Formats: sequence, C-alpha cells, structure tokens
Amino acid sequence: MMLRKTFFIFGSIISLFLLWFALKDYRAAGPIAAENLRGLALTLTEAIGNSVKLDPSFTSLAGFHPSDVAFFSIIDRKGNYRFHSNPDLIGAPADDFNAVAVLTNKSIYETRVVLGTGEKAYEFYAPLFIHNEELVLQLMLHTYRADSVVRRARLNLITIVSLIIVGWILASIIYRFNKREELHQQKMIHRENLARLGEMGAILAHEIRNPLAGIKGNAQIIRKKPTESRNELFAEGIVTEVRRLESLVNDLLVYARSDRYELNALDPKELIDHTIRLIQQEADQLSVSIANECPEGLHIYGNRDRLGQVLLNLAINALQAMPNGGLLRFSAVKKRRTVRIDLSDSGEGINIEDMAKIFEPFFTTKARGTGLGLALSKKIIEEHNGNINVESTPGKGTTISILFRHKARE
Repeated sequence: MMLRKTFFIFGSIISLFLLWFALKDYRAAGPIAAENLRGLALTLTEAIGNSVKLDPSFTSLAGFHPSDVAFFSIIDRKGNYRFHSNPDLIGAPADDFNAVAVLTNKSIYETRVVLGTGEKAYEFYAPLFIHNEELVLQLMLHTYRADSVVRRARLNLITIVSLIIVGWILASIIYRFNKREELHQQKMIHRENLARLGEMGAILAHEIRNPLAGIKGNAQIIRKKPTESRNELFAEGIVTEVRRLESLVNDLLVYARSDRYELNALDPKELIDHTIRLIQQEADQLSVSIANECPEGLHIYGNRDRLGQVLLNLAINALQAMPNGGLLRFSAVKKRRTVRIDLSDSGEGINIEDMAKIFEPFFTTKARGTGLGLALSKKIIEEHNGNINVESTPGKGTTISILFRHKARE
C-alpha cells in the first residue's frame, strides 16, 4: 500500500513538472518568434540602409532577395514607391497610412497581416534617412521559419500531454490488474490456509488423542482400584503423557508466536558446550560419542534461548537417528562475513522422498514425534536472518548446516 502511495505521489509530481515545463515552453515560444522576426527585420533594415547610402539609385537593391522576405519597398514622403521588389510598382502611389504614421512619429511599426495568397506574414516599417531625405522602409517577411518555434512548442505540449494521459491510463490499467492479482492471491492464500488449518487440525487431533487415551486409561484403572500398589506405575504414565501434551502445546505456541526478542553477540562454542551437557546422559545410554570441533573466538548475533532450543532439537533428532550408537560431531567455521555451524551424525539418514517434507509442520517419521522440531528450528533460524540446510545419505548419516550472517551491530 505504501509503495502504491509513493508511486502515485512521485508520478503526480513528475506529471505536473512535465506539464508545467511544456506550458512554460509554449508560452515563451510566441515572444521568441516575435523577437526573431524583429531581429531579422532590424538586420535587414540596416543592410538595406547601408546599401542605399552607397547607391542612392537603388540599383543594387534589384538583386537583393533574401529567402525570408516576401517583398520590400521604400516609400518617400509623397507616398510613392521609390523602390519596390516588384519593378512595376516603382513610382506608383503607395496609399499606405502606416508609412505616413512612421514618417510622422519617426518610429518603427510592426504588425501581423494575411497576404492575398492566404499566407500569414510579418509587416515591418522603419524610417530611413538617406542624404537628408526621409524615407520609409516597408518589409514583408515570411513567418514560417520564426513560427516553427511556436509549432515545435505546440507539438511538444501536445506530445507531453498525450504521453501523460497515456501513462496514467496505462498506470491505472496496471493498477487494476495488480489489484485483481492481489485479490486472487489473497483468495488462494486464504484457501491454502484453510486447507492447511484443516490438515493441522487433523494432525493435532491425532497427536492429542493418543496421550489423552493413555491418561484416560490409567486414570480409570486408578479409580477402580485406588489402593492397589500398581497405581504408582499408572500415575507415572499419566505424568508422562501430560508432559508430552505440555511439550506439544509449548512447541505450538513458540511456532505460532512472532514476537520480537533480544539479540546479543554469542559464542557458538559456548552454545554447543551447553547443548552437549544437556544431551550427554542420553548419548551415553545410546553409546553415542560427541565431538565438539568448534574453535574459540567465533561470534554470532542472536538470542541465546532460541538458538539453544534449535541446537537441542537438532541434537536430540541426531541421537534418535543413532539407536545403536555412533558419532555426533559439532563443528563451526567462519567465511568472510558468515559463520556456519555443522551438526553431523552417523545415523540412519533420511530417505530421499522425505527430504522435501522435513521442514513441514507435523511431518515426522517417528512413532511418538510431533513433527515440529525441524519446522520450529527453521523458523527460528530465519528470524535470525540465517539459513538452515540438510544433507543426508540413507544408511550413512545426516549433516545439518546453519549459516549465520554478521550484523553491523556485532
């Protein structure tokens, strides 16, 4: 949602900027075109004036035909054409009130006109003082070159406005498709969650029903014969099954919980030593040797309790995979900005068809397992911005690797 809002604000700012720039360019195009025409007219006036001063007979002007000039003429105070681009008009009366106004005010005059051919032109009048005689220069200039600035600015404005409109139309279409895809994904996730919830409910019902059946059976025996000496054995069975239920509930709570916890710099060797102390008695009973090959001086960043729980879960799984004895080996190595902890056993290994499911909640191959150990371990490691990987060969053993990435706060 935040990304969409940012995109909308950014797109609006860009669109408004482009529109402002195009409008500013278009508004400036008219004055620029007029300035170009005025500058050209003044330049031509200077050139014609210099030519007339050198040649008062106007003969040199007969070959003066710039491409931007439709025609030009020189009018005297009597209102007659002293010179005209069309030789047939030389000496004819001009009947031009603008020329009279220029002679009277001794200032230039400019205007836009439409020629008989329908072409728009720029008309320019300027006084000429040649050999103490007052004349008026009339210039009629083509405007297509100067007006190309306006046309280009107009085209730019139309193009930018069109692109903005098309861009927002495309953005709205993409937004609708994206929104529709999000709704579809939400529905699919909802269906998957419902299916998973149903599956988890069935597994939970099975996991809870077995301990409850044991508790119920032992309790019924005690109730029928409350003074019998064997009741202690039945009571122990009740306690065992209650602990099993308690462990299941605790694992479920930890797996479902997403609260934040304190992270600190930890020594992997200390964590492994603590785990070994917890499983040493069970390992001795199974004739499993334990080796800690983790060097000193390594550091990882995490929560001691959570990571200790992960190592304990993995170590117990390894012991259960070696009922006839074997070797459980812990090792660690640092590479660049990562620390990898390996836990290897020489047990039964994992079947190839089960490898893809071992991290799924409630998946287990054990008769009395909950199937939450590896799923919970994977969740905790990922919360620590790490990865967990399993390599196993049936009949030869399993190696679980945990990769931790260094933090800037280490």
